[in-house]
Amino acid sequence: MPAPIRLRELIRTIRTARTQAEEREMIQKECAAIRSSFREEDNTYRCRNVAKLLYMHMLGYPAHFGQLECLKLIASQKFTDKRIGYLGAMLLLDERQDVHLLMTNCIKNDLNHSTQYVQGLALCTLGCMGSSEMCRDLAGEVEKLLKTSNSYLRKKAALCAVHVIRKVPELMEMFLPATKNLLSEKNHGVLHTSVVLLTEMCERSPDMLLHFRKLVPQLVRILKNLIMSGYSPEHDVSGISDPFLQVRILRLLRILGRSDDDSSEAMNDILAQVATNTETSKNVGNAILYETVLTIMDIKSESGLRVLAINILGRFLLNNDKNIRYVALTSLLKTVQTDHNAVQRHRSTIVDCLKDLDVSIKRRAMELSFALVNGNNIRGMMKELLYFLDSCDPEFKADCASGVFLAAEKYAPSKRWHIDTIMRVLTTAGSYVRDDSVPNLIQLITNSVEMHAYTVQRLYKALLDDISQQPLVQVSSWCIGEYGDLLVSGQCEEEEPIQVTEDEVLDVLEGLLVSNLSAPVTRGYSLTAIMKLSTRFSSVNRIKKVVSIYGSSIDVELQQRAVEYNALFKKYDHMRPALLERMPIMEKTASNGPTEIVQTNGETEASMPDTKHLPLVTQPANQANDLLDLLGGNDVVPVIQTTLPTKPASAGGELLDLLGDLSLSGDPAPAPSVPISQPPFLLDGLSSQPLFNDTSAAIPPMTAYSKNGLKIELTFERTNPNPNIAVITIHATNTTEADMTEFVFQAAVPKTFQLQLLSPSSNIVPALNQGSVTQVIRVLNPQKQQLRMRVKLTYTHKGSPVQDLAEVNNFPPQSWQ
Repeated sequence: MPAPIRLRELIRTIRTARTQAEEREMIQKECAAIRSSFREEDNTYRCRNVAKLLYMHMLGYPAHFGQLECLKLIASQKFTDKRIGYLGAMLLLDERQDVHLLMTNCIKNDLNHSTQYVQGLALCTLGCMGSSEMCRDLAGEVEKLLKTSNSYLRKKAALCAVHVIRKVPELMEMFLPATKNLLSEKNHGVLHTSVVLLTEMCERSPDMLLHFRKLVPQLVRILKNLIMSGYSPEHDVSGISDPFLQVRILRLLRILGRSDDDSSEAMNDILAQVATNTETSKNVGNAILYETVLTIMDIKSESGLRVLAINILGRFLLNNDKNIRYVALTSLLKTVQTDHNAVQRHRSTIVDCLKDLDVSIKRRAMELSFALVNGNNIRGMMKELLYFLDSCDPEFKADCASGVFLAAEKYAPSKRWHIDTIMRVLTTAGSYVRDDSVPNLIQLITNSVEMHAYTVQRLYKALLDDISQQPLVQVSSWCIGEYGDLLVSGQCEEEEPIQVTEDEVLDVLEGLLVSNLSAPVTRGYSLTAIMKLSTRFSSVNRIKKVVSIYGSSIDVELQQRAVEYNALFKKYDHMRPALLERMPIMEKTASNGPTEIVQTNGETEASMPDTKHLPLVTQPANQANDLLDLLGGNDVVPVIQTTLPTKPASAGGELLDLLGDLSLSGDPAPAPSVPISQPPFLLDGLSSQPLFNDTSAAIPPMTAYSKNGLKIELTFERTNPNPNIAVITIHATNTTEADMTEFVFQAAVPKTFQLQLLSPSSNIVPALNQGSVTQVIRVLNPQKQQLRMRVKLTYTHKGSPVQDLAEVNNFPPQSWQ
């Protein structure tokens, strides 16, 4: 059989291929020849064939059929064969293939070979692909070589020991005695690998970390010698002595000094020397300075040293290399919480990085800029960030807008500034803001009572300029619906009022309803705003006509609202002023045990994880927190009552579910909050039938509370369709000479009952018994148990708030049997 071609000739031949198919054909032909040679057990050219096979493997072609040939080469006595054999084993074998275990004995023999280069090959192979079984079997041989005086073998044995520890951590203690003299070696290669081994041991074992902390002075001495030593051509890189070893020592010092005062104290001086004496004109020096900064920030270093480290990062920001600038920004972002003032000194440089062309640098600069915002620099930083928001790529706008919202909410110097900033974001990046930005801004506007006229005027102007930003349009529609009367009357004091008529305002809102740019949610906002203006404007007939048109809309949500609003005009016109009055001051969120109150458009939605309990009717969030005080135990179900009107409202029960108000989250308005599976008495808020039937004349009334001039009497009714339901009406009277205002009645019952509070007739109890406040309570008692109730009364009397608790247990038997 003719001699196979040499590796060099194969490479030259493959490079002449013009197409991928031609190359593939050459490779297949050569692989066939190599297979034939392997079958004939040709020992003469096995080394050459495996070398060619490894080259094909590097090109991406399959070479697994050469694995056993690698083992035969390893077993050979010739060094050239062993070299190719071990290289093939490292490339073609790993611990997932059982065939690698066949070479364990060969590696053990070679570790004890008389030639250091053969020993080095075995150490490299074991350190590269040794499995946990091989590491257990050969760890003793590695430990012996770690103690040898041969520097060539010690450095390879140290790296092999690192692999053994990673595979079998329990063998770590075996190498502990051998590590004692490693740092006293003069050879830099042994020092480097020794530091790598010590680092691995310290990261994997707290006990080893404590043991090696005594080596800190020795490591400091080695690092100092490296800094102070003169020119050494063997180790010099761009004028710096062995930067690779310096970096490794700095990383080990960082691990040893973390959370340890003594070790940190011992390395403070050398870290300051490295930070001040390292040349920064070359990238090599910057690498050492970066590791020095990380070490300073990670150990318990002195405050002056930490400032020095941050100043180094500040200099990095002025470097022309983008990678160095990115590294500096990332490091400053990690340290800004602990060393805020030191980082603030480089604020202008950080802000300049927002103008960088590199998107990674811009993102890090944006994140760091938001981290630097505080009450002192909020105006200047927001000016820069808003300018960045105007000009940045779309991929940044969402995160930047969110950051501006959070910073403005936390550090706003005034409500007007806060509103102006949020509106600026909505006008420039409205399509990119988070879903919760609309309800948050509405809450802010609602709570800023003195800014209502200014805000509605600004939003109206913005709406005239641009209706493409949907969040802006939604907020504007909501505010015009709430405060349209202030817009028309021109009561703005903060800036020159604009002259606008009712018809012009309605024209704008009607334009939103028909605009192709308006999302379905936005149209819902606009329709609700027009409806609210029916109590603020005189153009009621025009509003009726607009509402009636959308009663046949193909958008189900819009159609439902229009039908409800039409019903409000016709059947419930007497309730319209109370229903459409201005929203009270909102609270963002509140929680009460398992119940979460989520603030929406003037409402709160309560959700209970335990569906067997009665769903809660909404109430102001600040009252929800008081229920815990009222309940006092786990055996009661809280009942949260509806928001109190500021004007008396007749037929309070009809207010429960008349309108599914517009959700501020941008989603369609939810269906009525009461599930169908619940008792049917919760669903009849709009029923034209009587609220209950008077079939309980025999149930005597009772006095539940009488104190400080306030008297609460209870009368009882029983419903015909469901005898398990008792309807209780409270009558609150006041015998004192002054009205009791802000009156709130709350109640709770045990879990075996279900209870619902309807809206009260008023929140003012007139003085001298000149009137009373009535409120209906429905109680479902399917088990016919004795009724028990805890009540909480809150009101204001003569300017002083009053709060009292009471327990009612003496209900007449006819009310619950």
